[in-house]
Amino acid sequence: MTEDLEHLLPECRADALLSPQERIELVKVDRWVTYARADIVLGHLRSLLHYQLHDRMPCMLLYGLPGMGKTKILQKFLRDHPSSFDEVKGVSRINVIGVQMPPDADEKSLYEEILGALDARIHYGHNTSQMRRTARDLMTFVDARMLIIDELHALLGGSYRQQRILLNAIRFLANDLKLTLVCAGTADAKRALATDRQLADRFRAIELPAWDDDDSYHRFLMSFATVLPLQRKSDLLFTPLRRSILQHSEGVLVRIVGILKELAIEAIQSGRERIDRQSLPSLPSLAPLISMQANIEPSRPAL
Repeated sequence: MTEDLEHLLPECRADALLSPQERIELVKVDRWVTYARADIVLGHLRSLLHYQLHDRMPCMLLYGLPGMGKTKILQKFLRDHPSSFDEVKGVSRINVIGVQMPPDADEKSLYEEILGALDARIHYGHNTSQMRRTARDLMTFVDARMLIIDELHALLGGSYRQQRILLNAIRFLANDLKLTLVCAGTADAKRALATDRQLADRFRAIELPAWDDDDSYHRFLMSFATVLPLQRKSDLLFTPLRRSILQHSEGVLVRIVGILKELAIEAIQSGRERIDRQSLPSLPSLAPLISMQANIEPSRPAL
């Protein structure tokens, strides 16, 4: 017999009435759960998007450990600012363009990413200059106001010369089109931007640090509990439980979410239908991620 399900968001209550297997599959689905840190970043992004045009537009760097939710926040912002169609002029408007720094980190590949984000036809036979001109013209045509570049630290995989060329290319687009640049990555992204003083002077840096056992963490746990399709109210604020989750995740958001999902699945399978103090014994059985294993033996060549 289920409770009244008031512990869940209204739009999630019907999910709790599905079969156990259906609910397990729902638990595995990624869902956006708002939290204070993300709201602050999204607020900054909105302010930058509506900033009055200047020759030197302000920019932002979002950085932190892998798994701290940088990409999720940027994806949320992109979903909130989709392309629109101008009925009067008969053209599409794409004010926010989101790309990922290509793994080979060269200028031509960056323009290919931009053209791909614009659903434009890519002529792979074109040289870098032609790609640049096409990307610039299309970005002007769709009235681009903001260019988001995720995984910026990937440019460090190139030679020093390639890094300088890429940073010059990014600065050129910002200057030429009066774009706001938003970059994201690890602390290496901050180091990469710092090598170009002219570009670095435009960027405000916002860090997403590892989580602590504070009010923000508590509120996130309570918010996340409202979307899990469990038929009984969880007790994620039970002190030993929440601290154990933090310890096992090392404060990394993606790991916290992964643990909560596994505990929710265990709660469904066991029939308890809630995450509580009885979930504690399950935590040590969760296999640690490779990144969390301090002592990893170096690989040996095959004989």
